[in-house]
Amino acid sequence: MKYVCQFLLSACFFFNALLCNGQEFLPKPYPDRVILTVTEQPATTMAVTWRTDTSIQKGSVEYLVAPDSPDLETAALHVAVAPQLMEVEGVEAHYFSTVLTGLLPKTSYAYRVGNDGAWSEWIHFTTAAVKEDDFTFLYLGDGQNDLRSRWSRVVRAAYAKAPDARFIVHAGDLINRSGVDKEWGEWHDATGFIHRMIPALATPGNHEYTKGEDMQLDKHWRAGFNFPENGPPGLEETAYYVDYQGMRIISLNSQLIITNENWKQKTHAWLEKILAESRDKWKVITFHHPILSTAERRDNPEFRADFQPLFEKYGVHLILQGHDHTYGRGTGNPGNTKPVYIVSVSGPKMYEAGSNNWMEKRATKTQLFQVIQVRGNELFYKSYTASGKLFDEFVITK
Repeated sequence: MKYVCQFLLSACFFFNALLCNGQEFLPKPYPDRVILTVTEQPATTMAVTWRTDTSIQKGSVEYLVAPDSPDLETAALHVAVAPQLMEVEGVEAHYFSTVLTGLLPKTSYAYRVGNDGAWSEWIHFTTAAVKEDDFTFLYLGDGQNDLRSRWSRVVRAAYAKAPDARFIVHAGDLINRSGVDKEWGEWHDATGFIHRMIPALATPGNHEYTKGEDMQLDKHWRAGFNFPENGPPGLEETAYYVDYQGMRIISLNSQLIITNENWKQKTHAWLEKILAESRDKWKVITFHHPILSTAERRDNPEFRADFQPLFEKYGVHLILQGHDHTYGRGTGNPGNTKPVYIVSVSGPKMYEAGSNNWMEKRATKTQLFQVIQVRGNELFYKSYTASGKLFDEFVITK
């Protein structure tokens, strides 16, 4: 019995070691990391991405207007999707991604991904309206660390507070170490079914890039997501915009803006163009590195000098940021009503907030999520703690 117990203890230790090394996130024949992402035309299209092991050579999406009958397969449309091979840390996987087109606006759809013998569950999503309409979305600052154990409670609390949210903004540093597959496995595990139903709208942070002079975007970004390619050439799927029911929401790649003069100039010209031509009622911009920081030593004065005048000139309403692992909210000038600059953190990694006088509301060592609602000519902003307590709120009226 003594030797049996020793064997069992050794086996358990070996099994746990495998789990710690990320073996629980190895690809399998069945689809995993299924995720919806926003598209350039959210009323009539939806992007869906998933992963399998390399034994699966063909992928498919089946979809239809969501019925009340359980007989979904009979009327479903079918789209074939070719695999994209990606190797990370010596492990190969097939990623599949496509954009469903010709959808009806403001309509609930059911879909599943996979192939014969290896299908996901049937899942619902809703398309946008063509014109201005009320809607809700969520905004999360850095997740980054302890994604499954400590961040998951926040994204799930956000979903519980606003299950009708139409998309979720992630303001960079989704993970901690670029190229580490286990961390992306934890990110998808933490969000569970949520992003299978509610599209992601993410902007990259510094932790989505390798360190050093030759910075490279994590391979998981473009393989695992499918964001619009309407940004500056060369920044596809990291700088882009979406027009959603009267709101133009824009992602900027701040990591390259603050480290590369060429990309800063190209982004500046592109941003001015798309702000000037927008006729949307609401304008929202998200990026990772704050132009108004919550800590003195994390300031980005050149970024602020070049881009803040654009935000004010074209009447941007909200600036949604991350990076500083604290909470701060303000306009930077008591006489201004917009833009409202916000820095927030949803993960457990925390810094101390400074005494910067631009902040009208601040917090440290607090995990938060934000619910933003558009109702006619009013935009309602509410920030909640991880346990669901209301922490901050304001209203912008057009």
